[in-house]
Amino acid sequence: MSGVLLGAQPGATAGDWLALLKPRVMTLVVFTGAIGLVIAPHRLNPVLALTAILCIAVASGAAGAINMWYDRDIDAVMKRTVNRPIPAGRISPAGALGYGIVLACAAVVVMAMATNLIAAAVLALSIGFYVFIYTMWLKRSTPQNIVIGGAAGAFPPVIGWAAATGSIGVLPLLLFAIVFFWTPPHFWSLSLYASGDYARAGVPMLPVVKGARHTRVCIMVYSLVLLPISLIPYILGLMGPIYGVTALATGLLFAFYCWRVLYDRQDARGNSLTRNAPARAAFKYSILYLFILFGACAADRLL
Repeated sequence: MSGVLLGAQPGATAGDWLALLKPRVMTLVVFTGAIGLVIAPHRLNPVLALTAILCIAVASGAAGAINMWYDRDIDAVMKRTVNRPIPAGRISPAGALGYGIVLACAAVVVMAMATNLIAAAVLALSIGFYVFIYTMWLKRSTPQNIVIGGAAGAFPPVIGWAAATGSIGVLPLLLFAIVFFWTPPHFWSLSLYASGDYARAGVPMLPVVKGARHTRVCIMVYSLVLLPISLIPYILGLMGPIYGVTALATGLLFAFYCWRVLYDRQDARGNSLTRNAPARAAFKYSILYLFILFGACAADRLL
């Protein structure tokens, strides 16, 4: 009965409700948020720290569920998303929307009760930014959607820091900047080999509007901008040599992957198995890059 009330259709499983939360995206969000907690100068009680991390995870999932509710029309025509629970008919749009709203409200309220109002306010801001600014406004209106909208995914380290300290410092803002400038080359690499999907759905992603060559140049430029930004925490003395060496090495490697994307011509060939191979490799490495870089933050602070 509860599944029916929530909007589950016959055949819906717990996995479908989990899929609405975009668990792969959530993993990176939770990790960067946890690093914000770990590197903060004050320590939370372990139970409260775990609660704060759980709130970040639930808020991320809630935003993902509302995103899937709003994007159900374009998800239905994209090969990459056609089997998501809503376009596949396993969960009703109303059920997904209610699910997302309840989880979002619960995450913000629990964060406020467990930590402080600043952390809860930034958490609410991150949800609102992703839902209203990125999903409902930017995504379908401008090829710069992921540039501005990328701020939504950059909030977690700020939230983690605020949960531990009740304030917002320079270091979490620098981590915000790193994720912000990391997002375009990360997502544009994906959009290069998914551009056909976006074109069919009418989403003005950069490769669709400006073409693959322009997108490759932008990917390269952003990777070169990201490298010095990632070194600022070390230059300012906010992070130590473990972080500094890691940021330099991983940043140079990221730039190399993006350089390969810049000079790739495989999208002009007919073999779909090899098309945009450097873009796929850059996308995969970009995820590893952020995990390693933020992991180095924790290692530097703890060691």
